[in-house]
Amino acid sequence: MDAQDFADTSQLKPSVVLTGTAKEGSAAPPIGLVDIGTSESAYLFRVALPGVCKDQSGKVKCEIQRDGRVHIEGVITGGVLKDSSTVYLMKVQELCPPGPFTISFNLPGPVDPRLSSPAFRPDGILEVVVMKNRTPPLAATFPPP
Repeated sequence: MDAQDFADTSQLKPSVVLTGTAKEGSAAPPIGLVDIGTSESAYLFRVALPGVCKDQSGKVKCEIQRDGRVHIEGVITGGVLKDSSTVYLMKVQELCPPGPFTISFNLPGPVDPRLSSPAFRPDGILEVVVMKNRTPPLAATFPPP
């Protein structure tokens, strides 16, 4: 990796804003860590959402704006856990505390939000591929004959 490649990758580090319980969970596995990948035609981003179960993933809302702004909202449930027949009241809380959270960041460029494919993985990672916004080339105008 030469100096130019390093400069290009260091500029990709997103500015991420956390609020709610996402901001409070300091001892827990960090919520809201973001990785962004680029290709010629799309961006891929992955967001760590530990504490959000796959069955709760429908309660996570991910909005992508044309300018590349991403806003994720959700609620981490916890405090009381239930399995098939037993209720557990948590005495030690090391994971992100229960409650609402928001995560916001910018992709490196404009996108077409209609062309996105979100997937919530079993390991608590929200993975989204969104196509870059490609403005159609302007029609060439030729001088009249």
